[in-house]
Amino acid sequence: MPLLYSPSWFLLMIPVAFVAFGLLLLTIFLVAFAWRAPRRHKSMSLGYCVMHTLCWLLLKCGYTIRVRGLENIPAEGGVLLIANHVAYADVLVMGVMCRRPVRFLSWEGFERHKFLGFMCRLMGTIPVSEMKAKEAIIKSGEALARGEIVCIFPEGSLTRNGGLMQLRKGFELIARRGGAPIVPVAIDGMWGSILSFSGGKSFWKLPKHFPRPVGVVIGKPFPASEHAKTRSRILELAAEAFAMRKSLEGHLGREVAEGLAKRGGAVALVDRTSTRREFTGATLLALGWAFAGELKRRTTSKRVAIVLPPGVAAAVANLGCVLAGKVPVNLNFSLGREQALSCLQRAEVDLVVTAGAFRSKLSEKSPDFPWGDHVLDVADFLAAHSRADLAFRLGLVRCLPTSWVLACMGLPKHGGDDEAALLFTSGSSGQPKGVRLSHRNILANLRQIDDADILPDDAVLLSSLPVFHSFGFTIGLWYSLSRSPRLVTLPSPLDSAAAVKAIKEEKVTVVVGTPTFLRPYLRRGTAADFASLEWAVVGAEKCPADLVDAFATQLETPVLEGYGITETSPVLAVNVPDRIDPEGPDGVWLGNVRGSVGRPVIGVAVRFIEPETGDVLPSGQVGLLEIKGANIFMGYLDAEQSAKAMTPDGWYRTGDLARMDDDGFLHLAGRLSRFSKIGGEMVPHGTVEDALRKVMGLTDSAEIKVAVASTADPAKGEQLVVLHVDDIDAEAIRAALAAEGLANLWIPKVFKKVPAVPILGTGKLDLNKLRELAQG
Repeated sequence: MPLLYSPSWFLLMIPVAFVAFGLLLLTIFLVAFAWRAPRRHKSMSLGYCVMHTLCWLLLKCGYTIRVRGLENIPAEGGVLLIANHVAYADVLVMGVMCRRPVRFLSWEGFERHKFLGFMCRLMGTIPVSEMKAKEAIIKSGEALARGEIVCIFPEGSLTRNGGLMQLRKGFELIARRGGAPIVPVAIDGMWGSILSFSGGKSFWKLPKHFPRPVGVVIGKPFPASEHAKTRSRILELAAEAFAMRKSLEGHLGREVAEGLAKRGGAVALVDRTSTRREFTGATLLALGWAFAGELKRRTTSKRVAIVLPPGVAAAVANLGCVLAGKVPVNLNFSLGREQALSCLQRAEVDLVVTAGAFRSKLSEKSPDFPWGDHVLDVADFLAAHSRADLAFRLGLVRCLPTSWVLACMGLPKHGGDDEAALLFTSGSSGQPKGVRLSHRNILANLRQIDDADILPDDAVLLSSLPVFHSFGFTIGLWYSLSRSPRLVTLPSPLDSAAAVKAIKEEKVTVVVGTPTFLRPYLRRGTAADFASLEWAVVGAEKCPADLVDAFATQLETPVLEGYGITETSPVLAVNVPDRIDPEGPDGVWLGNVRGSVGRPVIGVAVRFIEPETGDVLPSGQVGLLEIKGANIFMGYLDAEQSAKAMTPDGWYRTGDLARMDDDGFLHLAGRLSRFSKIGGEMVPHGTVEDALRKVMGLTDSAEIKVAVASTADPAKGEQLVVLHVDDIDAEAIRAALAAEGLANLWIPKVFKKVPAVPILGTGKLDLNKLRELAQG
């Protein structure tokens, strides 16, 4: 046998290949070092430059890094850098981006490791431990006083949920001792990498992106005396870094089409409207593609109205719109005729998409619903459409590479700030507002939900929330269609019996809803029915403590409360499951704090404003919540409303009162409109309602039978009015409230019996009608 083909030849080539590869790496390093060494900062030693070059090469291998604000790091003098800590590679990023040498505070245990200890000494790290914290503070202060740069991650550990954890005290002491300014830094894009704890583990997972895009934003220096606003500063920088993601410039239709095409023959949606029907990703994409062509033929208008409940018809109608370059307008069909007609006129639509069966059912309840002259029945279209054409499209989706399928569909790569959806607010406090969401807004929120880790790839999601509801629109439609979770739909959130049956039969793992819609589950279901359910995510209104307790004890299901509004696409904050870990404080990393709505999702900045003076308050004080981020809407249809809602520097005024605790969890105090100023004191209606339900024995009631509104009072400014359904003894209730410890100013004096407490189709209280009943 010739030597070229002998086994010994191959064995000989293996070490040769390794040596050649090693020489190649060495050559690359030497070239990089030769280029960087003469250009290094005057304070950087050759040994540090060697490490600096090595770290630079390592980052180049797996990351593409964009840095903004580098000029905010002073060229001379002591500087304390502080940053969020998402992944082990954060140290490399912080060290490489700065031209001056950086001294890190690092765990003392690294010093005892031969190789790591050598690297730490070479880079001049300052060892820190719980036993020697004071010594580390002193050494760091001395380094700052000598004009050096010191870097610390004030969380003290890698984040276990992607959000900014509690900032430990000490960094402000270091800055004070060294007489140096603090420079905040935010790193985005590391969460989800193999070096982060995304998914509950680090290292032992495959990278989702390669190379991984990372954004770094460096803020302006501030003195140690302003350390109370550090969290707000880092969150604002993190929102700016998140907004730098290039993927946010994409097109919603393209992203959803890509997600469905990749799923191919896997079941993406289970429709349980009448009979159970499964639809694969490829089938949904083929149906949406065909319907897109019909929409292009039927209308030249930019927007298309959709009047449908959750299900395959709504999915295909919305998918067809975005694939056709149209803007879906999912109309709230529970509105009265005048409000619905106003929405249609303001949206400037000339075509309404619905299904015959649903139209007939809705016409029984609302015979005067403004359907208009041009109505397209999506069910009739799909039933009459050529089977050969659908089979051809399905074949293309299943057989061609995904990129070819997207090219065949003619989908643009960029949507960015173009309008992608128009949703109308619930109108709880007046006329519904038209909220314009861009591709960028929705794509940003999809990524924020990704990073929250509440919907794993193998999740089975039950969503019966209406598609005109912002949570039903983003989570129950676009997230589920563009990602891996299987979506199970029901046409009505009020059918709790069907929901319990679906959870049991479909092995649902996550359910989303409002407290009003989920409370009936307690009467219909058992722990055995909910055996597959991992958690329930609730939002849209404050979740009562008794509902959380009942779900935990009766159904053995934890409740994760979240917070969002239509204008934020909609998710703003959400609790996530706690992570049990011996390294965590008391053996657990907090993700779910009762009474809170969770930490803000990645990429959302928050601040709190004093309502009367407009001053920015420290995070721990209750104030009007303002937010900033890539998921904040484009604006309302009414330009004047947009101007009132946004501040000149780009913050959105939510109208909610809130505060943030030391661990970064957001706590809502209620809508400003749901407070009454009585005798100079702000009285929250929600707190009074909770007390009323308790003394009236309504805590377990699935129906809302009591609500609080207010009217003007010449003596104290306002007075509370209790609207109740059942016959009651008002004086006995007042006495019971006093016995519960409710302040005398908070105890209502006026009680009015009403036929029913007005509720919107989204499950929220109809504040407008409540006000009318109270004043009537």
